[in-house]
Amino acid sequence: MRATRPSSLPRLAAATAVTAVSALLALTVPAAAAGGAGGGDGGGHRRPCATSRIPDRGPARDILRIAEQAKAEMGLKSVILKVTADGREVVTSAIGESMTGVPADPAMHFRNGNIAISYMGTALLRLVDQGKAGLDDPIARWLPDVPDAERITLRMLAASTTGLVDYVRLPEFQQAVYANPFRQWTAQELVALSTSKDRWYDPGTNWSYSHANFVLLGAALEKITGTRLDILLKRQILGPLGLHETRNSFTPDIPAPVLHAFTDDRGTYEESTFWNPSWTTAPGAVETTDICDLARSASGIGSGELLSPASYRQLLNPGTVGLGHATEKCPATVCIAQTEKTHYGLGVLILGDWISQHPLFFGYSASMDYLPSERLSIAVSTTQGPTAVDGHSAHTIAQRIAAHLTPEHPIPDFG
Repeated sequence: MRATRPSSLPRLAAATAVTAVSALLALTVPAAAAGGAGGGDGGGHRRPCATSRIPDRGPARDILRIAEQAKAEMGLKSVILKVTADGREVVTSAIGESMTGVPADPAMHFRNGNIAISYMGTALLRLVDQGKAGLDDPIARWLPDVPDAERITLRMLAASTTGLVDYVRLPEFQQAVYANPFRQWTAQELVALSTSKDRWYDPGTNWSYSHANFVLLGAALEKITGTRLDILLKRQILGPLGLHETRNSFTPDIPAPVLHAFTDDRGTYEESTFWNPSWTTAPGAVETTDICDLARSASGIGSGELLSPASYRQLLNPGTVGLGHATEKCPATVCIAQTEKTHYGLGVLILGDWISQHPLFFGYSASMDYLPSERLSIAVSTTQGPTAVDGHSAHTIAQRIAAHLTPEHPIPDFG
């Protein structure tokens, strides 16, 4: 089946009859088990994120089998997952270990990386809905000291079309991080790394992912509202969606229980759980979460439930489709072609019929994916074993789960 145009992904799905696939999946769990931790997909009382009952056959058993096979094939230390359909739990489970002798558990917290960028994109659109800002407002209004601030808009920051070099790709940054992974980076240091280099292209004329865009977006959101970013995201996103296990930290701390991570990025397999994530995004949006909140985020952000219909359309395509082409300064692996099938929205990826994000951070990998037409959410978190190959293992598992549950709606790769 041809992929649905991203701009027409059905916001009205919530008002339609449940499809056959969703109905089948919902029947795999008793009604009493509906919902999730921290408010859950279906709301209701808060309860711990816990392993669900796994029947002998059916979708839940199939999903767990996919995860078990992937864990063995990819050399993973742990896989934690949750799948919901129409807000009801299909399966929640964890396999493998957090540390030697410590089983992985769905209640364990892990770093959510660029999932928080999807929160920032939706928070920006909520401010637009509230009349507090416009997507095409130049950031000079709030961040006048940023080079070319008059030419860069809020839309360009959130859609990653500013042309700012991604500091994560700079050799000097990579050397500094590997030399001292516990270093605390400031927003000023990170932005300075990007703005000290020649821009990849003129603002708004191309597409390329740059962490600097989202560091600046966080600063702009604070200036627009006069509110610290972590508090703003709690009020605008975490609270309304019931994400009680998702929180910012200004230190590398992770709330207990902790899913521990390991990596061989520095040449030896070592624990990376408490390596400092301060460089990953804007201060105030460096968060941890659990798998139940991740599944709830997939449906809450992916369905646009916090947004007006107009803002939801902007979330799915803020003008990125048609951008992305190699230039003398920007190779095709950086300035990636943005097509109707796969493109960047406002802090989210549009992958075929799915709205997604898949963070990767020193041994942690996660994926959240939402299919509006089926009201299907997939959330996966993984950690690496000593023989694991680098890559988005959690997203690969999510793709395999999607291919099994909805073969007519595969999750394509980006770019």
